[in-house]
Amino acid sequence: MSQKSSQENIRNFSIIAHIDHGKSTLADRIIQECGAVSERKMSDQLLDTMDIEKERGITIKAQSVRLIYEKDGKEYILNLIDTPGHVDFSYEVSRSLASSEGALLVVDASQGVEAQTMANVYIAIENDLELIPVINKIDLPNADPDRVLTEIEETIGLDCTDHVLVSAKTGVGIKELLDKIVDRIPAPKGDENAPTKALIYDSWFDNYLGALALVRVFDGSIKKGQTIQIMGTKEEHQVLDLMYPHPINPQKTESINTGEIGIVVMGLKSVEGLKVGDTITDAKNPTPTPIPGFEPAKPFVFAGLYPIETDKFEDLRDALNKLKLNDAALTFEPESSLALGSGFRVGFLGMLHMEVVKERLEREFNLDLIATAPTVIYKVLKTDGEEIIVQNPSELPDPSKIDKIFEPYVKATILTPNEYVGNLMKLLNERRGIQVRMDYLNENRVLLEYDVPMNEIVMDFYDKLKSITRGYASFDYEPIGFREGDLVKLDIRVAGEVVDALSIIVPREKARQRGLAFVNQLKELIPRQLFEVAIQASIGNTIIARTNVRAMGKNVTAKCYGGDITRKRKLLEKQKAGKKRMKAIGKVQVPQEAFMAVLKIDR
Repeated sequence: MSQKSSQENIRNFSIIAHIDHGKSTLADRIIQECGAVSERKMSDQLLDTMDIEKERGITIKAQSVRLIYEKDGKEYILNLIDTPGHVDFSYEVSRSLASSEGALLVVDASQGVEAQTMANVYIAIENDLELIPVINKIDLPNADPDRVLTEIEETIGLDCTDHVLVSAKTGVGIKELLDKIVDRIPAPKGDENAPTKALIYDSWFDNYLGALALVRVFDGSIKKGQTIQIMGTKEEHQVLDLMYPHPINPQKTESINTGEIGIVVMGLKSVEGLKVGDTITDAKNPTPTPIPGFEPAKPFVFAGLYPIETDKFEDLRDALNKLKLNDAALTFEPESSLALGSGFRVGFLGMLHMEVVKERLEREFNLDLIATAPTVIYKVLKTDGEEIIVQNPSELPDPSKIDKIFEPYVKATILTPNEYVGNLMKLLNERRGIQVRMDYLNENRVLLEYDVPMNEIVMDFYDKLKSITRGYASFDYEPIGFREGDLVKLDIRVAGEVVDALSIIVPREKARQRGLAFVNQLKELIPRQLFEVAIQASIGNTIIARTNVRAMGKNVTAKCYGGDITRKRKLLEKQKAGKKRMKAIGKVQVPQEAFMAVLKIDR
């Protein structure tokens, strides 16, 4: 088969869907239908390799597979690029979609369009992909494909006349879907004689082969033994080996040609140099322009991770270094806290990323960890004109040196049954949300779009949203930049000393209410001492809330029998003086539960 005809027979496509709409199950059925994996080796969620992915039913790392499919006596190469569904990994989704010519838009026949479906569809439309609407789970008793198709047309504006109805669980409609992929998704374009130009759309670490890059070749080809250059870092490496991706046994090849996807082995020690979105080219004859859209993954949420057993600090460092081999988006630096000891300030892409990393550290490296309250990045313009980035409330300069504080905002998209709209709007207004759009999609579903400060959604927003709507609403967000806010740093003082790990940045109008809630909660958590302990919330040097933990009493007059009242007074005065001296030199140990209290303050 000549090179030209093989390029015409390639189909690169992604699957996009909301969490739990059957994306990974559909991928399993497509792999099975193409006969890429024997029945004996087949397992559920074949492309999800981590335990957490299988347990939660979510895809965290994008996976790819090269399949061979026969139609009308012709052999076609289908490159399936499975994408994560969650917003935290939307940059990976955008790179995966940039590597494809088409996408399957999978929607649950009973649940209909959800928030994440819309976010990923817009990325696909921006990349000018051929979209095939696929209605999944048609075997369910409450499936209503006609309603869902109408919903797709109304919300997304996509023509659904040429759709496919499937059941990924039972295998109904999979053959028709594969035929539709071959007929509708265009073959990749690209000049096979031009200099090498390939997009890295995923990278991971293999214990035997080192860091691997999963690439889509747009022009030219990558050959074994070739010296290539990574355009973002300007580093040059030799290609040691090339493979076509497969969940069980990747197939070795001498070259990856125009329009194909493949794995490049360069023997690198970490994924740091293989950033998702970067361009690979030939070192001797480079392409003049890299593939557009590359930006390093930027962490949005920061939290302190501390080992409960303080002697496990080095183990935590090793564990984070090993995770970073696989996850270039993870950033961390050592920090210490008076109360929690030594730990790390870790940067995450979002809340799900934070949960997954913490869970992996605890499971895979057998660590017990405490995570402090998550915070977001702020930009601070100082009075001398300097602009600084603040990740931790303790880094905020003195209030007299601050001119303006800018906080990150996100565009929140919520789809909800209409009976919960009132409560949801109340929640969003409490979280300083600004309404952008409100559309009634049909008689019982509403689309809400709000601009909300990211600080207001990183804590417990998702939990509150789910409990208000009994789990029926879906929520998605995307960052939209920084806006000026009237914010202050709320410090907590225990016995006059500021506890750094308990500081938070809050809107000025909520500072007093938040401070009161905080000190009252701490009062219950800090154990009583032999002297009275003051717990105060302050902004700068101004105390805005206070409560006291009463001293433990000891009956010093018990040994005093009879005699003059002055004897008793003398003993009580002596006790009072002792308590005063103790208060001056005494240290209060803040228990670790207190640091978790910041997560539970009613916002």
